[in-house]
Amino acid sequence: MKVTKKFSSKHPKFVYENKDDVLNIYLSETPIDYAEQSGDMIVHFSKNNEPVYFEILDASKFLKRQGEDLPKDIKQKFFAN
Repeated sequence: MKVTKKFSSKHPKFVYENKDDVLNIYLSETPIDYAEQSGDMIVHFSKNNEPVYFEILDASKFLKRQGEDLPKDIKQKFFAN
């Protein structure tokens, strides 16, 4: 199942691939020239070395780790039961 947010020139497009646990973040529709990987993140760049697209592998684990770093008051505000 893919969950997609509409893409516009002002906002990135988010696509989550549940089967593979990959979060794709498209920043623009610029053609991709090359990519570099660091840990669980792959960044795709244009010929002008501008980031175009991010792939976050093991996205659920990545987002959980990021959430653990949020201040306690923000966690309570946004993730309250």
